[in-house]
Amino acid sequence: QVQLVESGGGLVSAGGSLRLSCAASGRSLSTYAMGWFRQAPGKEREFVAGISRSGGSTYYADSAKGRFAISRDNAKNTVYLQMNSLNPEDTADYYCAATVLSGSTSLSVYGYWGQGIQVTVSS
Repeated sequence: QVQLVESGGGLVSAGGSLRLSCAASGRSLSTYAMGWFRQAPGKEREFVAGISRSGGSTYYADSAKGRFAISRDNAKNTVYLQMNSLNPEDTADYYCAATVLSGSTSLSVYGYWGQGIQVTVSS
């Protein structure tokens, strides 16, 4: 099994940037495709960005395209989410997740989840 721990969240003003990190332990991260999801208060958890095992393929929700960038460093067992041009609608708890099925945006195929980290964007 793999354990995931997110870091890098916090409070940022609209237009600002944050970089989230997701550190894995227990198993090599290169075994998994990875994804970032978010859940705003009162809303369902939604896909944000995903990356293949090698990092050669990335995919994004429409809301993230052009503003967010997912990357990974398998040697460091870490996945990142660079978030730029943040707006209040990006306020949510952000989760990283691992799956053996690359290319999926569906929550149901991600079997391992971090505990989540809060991102708050003030207007």
